Amino acid sequence: MSMDEEWAKEVSDILRKQVGDFYAAKSRDKIRMDISEYQEKALKTAVYPAGMKIIYPALGLAGEAGEVADKVKKIVRDKNDSDEMKRDIAAEIGDCLWYCAVLANDLGFDLAQIADGNLQKLADRQQRGVLHGSGDKR
Repeated sequence: MSMDEEWAKEVSDILRKQVGDFYAAKSRDKIRMDISEYQEKALKTAVYPAGMKIIYPALGLAGEAGEVADKVKKIVRDKNDSDEMKRDIAAEIGDCLWYCAVLANDLGFDLAQIADGNLQKLADRQQRGVLHGSGDKR
């Protein structure tokens, strides 16, 4: 590759990153979505056999959570906490969120109810001084 080609590639890479970062920042500033609205929209893309309710999203969630863990492992192993790697993990977290929304629906719950109940449980544990520890019923 000639020096001109190397320079052009370097400039292109820099611009691509800056444009990506710009739009990522804009997205963070403008996107505000109610979790129930997210669940409603996610359900429009939930296409799987009716006989696989609960099973399909539960297994999908486990797989996507594994992908999050695998990418985090690579950050540790490769000492690579680049913005690109963080975006990749964020995308996997989004997949986890989708499966949570669909699974909650299959179980008959609104995702907002689950989120609120979880925060109430954690606040209660914090107030009682048992936030740390183990066991579901602490």
